[in-house]
Amino acid sequence: MVLSVVLAAFVLILPVELPDKTLFATLVLATRFPPLAVFVGVGTAFGLQVAIAVTAGSLLSLLPEALVTAVVAVLFLIGAALLWREARKGDEGEEAAAQTRENTSFPRAAAISFGVLFAAEWGDLSQLATAGLAARYAEPVSVFVGSWAALLVISGLAAFLGRKLADRLPFALLHRIAAGLFLVFAVLAVIETVRALT
Repeated sequence: MVLSVVLAAFVLILPVELPDKTLFATLVLATRFPPLAVFVGVGTAFGLQVAIAVTAGSLLSLLPEALVTAVVAVLFLIGAALLWREARKGDEGEEAAAQTRENTSFPRAAAISFGVLFAAEWGDLSQLATAGLAARYAEPVSVFVGSWAALLVISGLAAFLGRKLADRLPFALLHRIAAGLFLVFAVLAVIETVRALT
């Protein structure tokens, strides 16, 4: 393992993920489930995604960009619609969310968190950056450690901050904000798709 490559991957991936959709998805998950379960599920999803990016870095660059961005746009539009629908439930939704947190087992909450983040991370900038780093440095273990460490820092902050936000802000407001952000990311993905096609 090469420490300079670990540090390079960490320093590159950390700021890429800070304003990213996965941060907001993790925040929303943490309002619905226990933070530790969310962190375990999201961290595991990130670990698998980083492993895939490192292993198949050169192959990811061969996928048509327009296809990847179009699929991402559709996923974000669906996510925005679902979040907006949740926000319309209002106070009933807050009571249901509290009950969901209490009634959802740790393995189930972790599995849901894993599934959401594993699906959302495909074609993400951090995944592509990780693949590029793996191809550039030819140090897959070092790139894996640095990239995954950065993603764990972000997911940890989001999971535990999400619970604090849930205690202070109405769920409907959090869902509307997240829906708006998902819509913005969907629009950006559509723009990227159009650019890729022209």
